[in-house]
Amino acid sequence: MSDRDSFVHLHVHTEYSMLDGASRLKPLIGETKRLAMPAIAITDHGNLYGAFDFYKTAQEQGIKPIIGIEGYYAPNGRKSREMMDFGGNSKADDQEFSRGKSPYTHLTMWATTTEAMHNLFRISSLSSIEGYYYKPRIDYELFQKYGKGIIATTGCPSGEV
Repeated sequence: MSDRDSFVHLHVHTEYSMLDGASRLKPLIGETKRLAMPAIAITDHGNLYGAFDFYKTAQEQGIKPIIGIEGYYAPNGRKSREMMDFGGNSKADDQEFSRGKSPYTHLTMWATTTEAMHNLFRISSLSSIEGYYYKPRIDYELFQKYGKGIIATTGCPSGEV
């Protein structure tokens, strides 16, 4: 396997990242195959809306699909409305948060197993149902309960992690 064959994009926003992603799933998978990449991940902002179509399309093309999400992490809990100071250089999504204060920061997560994928779906759903404040937010409690098999990293330089 050459270096080119082993390169994999792990942080990709698709058309399901509202106002942030431009990649459409079928052309994305087609380009991944054309470049002989063995796998690709999607990490849309705050949702897993495209996960099923992505998984199905990638599998059909012989590409390993990696399901992920760039979630909105609320350090004080998903139900808290307290603004956190993530540093003066923070570039939050919304204009009102541009001075480094925000009720969330970004956290990118990937599923490593089928169970982990189910856990990501649970986390994503609960963030919308129980944690929505500007964005669907997750917290440490959800990770404790549903974190098995999930790899998580900071989503941006001013993040909590």
